[in-house]
Amino acid sequence: MKTTATFSILFWADSARAKNKQAAIYARITVNGKRATLSLKRKVLIFDWDAHKGRVRGTNQHSRILNNYLEEVNSSLFKSYQDLKNERKLITSQAIKSRYLGEDQQNYSINDIIRYHTEDMEGKLKWGTQKNYYTTQKYISKFLLISYKTTDIYLRELDYNFIIKFEKYLRAYIPEDHQKSMGNNTVMKHIERLRKLINLAFKLGWIDRDPFMNFKAQFIKTERGFLSSAELKRVEEKHFTIVRLELVKDLFVFSCYTSLSYIDVIKLTQDNICIGIDGELWIHYKREKTTKIIRIPLLPKALEIINKYKNRIKSKTDENLFPNISNQKLNAYLKEVADVCAIKKNLTFHIARHTFATTVTLSNGIPIETVSKLLGHSRISTTQIYAKVIERKVSNDMKKLREQFLNAKNNTAKTCQKL
Repeated sequence: MKTTATFSILFWADSARAKNKQAAIYARITVNGKRATLSLKRKVLIFDWDAHKGRVRGTNQHSRILNNYLEEVNSSLFKSYQDLKNERKLITSQAIKSRYLGEDQQNYSINDIIRYHTEDMEGKLKWGTQKNYYTTQKYISKFLLISYKTTDIYLRELDYNFIIKFEKYLRAYIPEDHQKSMGNNTVMKHIERLRKLINLAFKLGWIDRDPFMNFKAQFIKTERGFLSSAELKRVEEKHFTIVRLELVKDLFVFSCYTSLSYIDVIKLTQDNICIGIDGELWIHYKREKTTKIIRIPLLPKALEIINKYKNRIKSKTDENLFPNISNQKLNAYLKEVADVCAIKKNLTFHIARHTFATTVTLSNGIPIETVSKLLGHSRISTTQIYAKVIERKVSNDMKKLREQFLNAKNNTAKTCQKL
C-alpha cells in the first residue's frame, strides 16, 4: 500500500476572467495528481503578476503585503498537510483544503455536549440525578444570556475565567420563588456537574484542553443532621388529625427505623417483606440509587407502621405499602411536623436516614460494620462520618460533665472559705 503522497502548492492569477486588468488569485493544491482550488479573495494587476514565481512583481508596499499574505497561506497549507500526515489521516487535495478552512473539524458548543449527555445518560442515571443536571443546565442557560448575551457558546471558548464567572453568578443568584439563595456546597455541586459535562467533551475529543485544569472545588464540611432519641420520641408519639401530616410523620419514622431513602420507601411493596435468616420479617430490596441488594431486619416500630397501612384502600395497579406522595410535598409538610413537635432543626426526609445511623443504631452499640451494611455503603469510610458525629456528641456531653464538676468544686471551695 502506498504510504507517501506527492504534494504541491501553486499560486496563479486567473487572467482569462480579469476585469479592469485585475485578476483573482487562487491557490491550487495538488496531491497525487488530484487538484483542489482555493480562492484567496485577493486581486492583482495582470502585468504585476509573475506566473513563473507565483508571486507579485515589485517591491512597493502593496506588492510586499500581498506576497507576505501568499507566504502565510503557503505555510498554513503546508501545516495542514503535515497535520493530516501526523494524524495518519487520508491525505487528499480536498482534505488539505478542508483542514485549512477549518471545515473538517466541527466546532461543538456547550449545548451540544448537554444534548449528548442527556441522550447518552437516558436510562443510565436515576431520575433524581437527571433532575439535578436539568437544574444545572437551566443555570448555565441563564448565565450565558446574562453574562455573554447569547444562548450558546463554543466549547473551545471556555476557559478558567468562564468557570470563575459562572461560580460568581451562582453565588449572587437570587431565586424568584420562595427558595433561599445557594449555599457554598450547592454552588460547588452545580460547578461539578458542569465539570463532568466538559470532561465528557474532552474524552470525546471535542476540545483539546480542559478548562478545569487549575480549578479546585471548595466544599465546606458539614456535620450530618439527625434527631436525638428525645426528639425522635416526640415525633413518634405525636398524633395528627390531619391525614397528610400523619402520613408524613409515619413515613419519616419508618425511615428512621429502616434507613430507607424517600424513593425506596415509596416504592416498597409487600414482595419486599420476606422471612429472614432468623425467622423474623426482613426487608429485601434493591436500592434505587445504587441498585445494590440490601437486607434489613424489621424493627417493631417499622413493622407497626407497615401494619397501620396494611388495609388501606388500594387500586388494582397500586401494590405499594404506603400512599404515594412527592418528595417536595413530603419535605414541605415535615416543616409543619417539626414546628408542632418543637424541633428547631431543619427537618428533611434525609435526616431520617442519618437518625437511623446515629440515634437508632450506633448510639445503641450496633457495630459500625453492621450499620455500614444496613445503610448499603460500599465503603466503611462513608459510615465513619456518622461515627464522628457520635464522637462529637460524646465530646460535648463530657464537656458539660466537666463543667458540672468544676462548678461543684468551686461551690465547695466558696463554702469552705465562708466557714
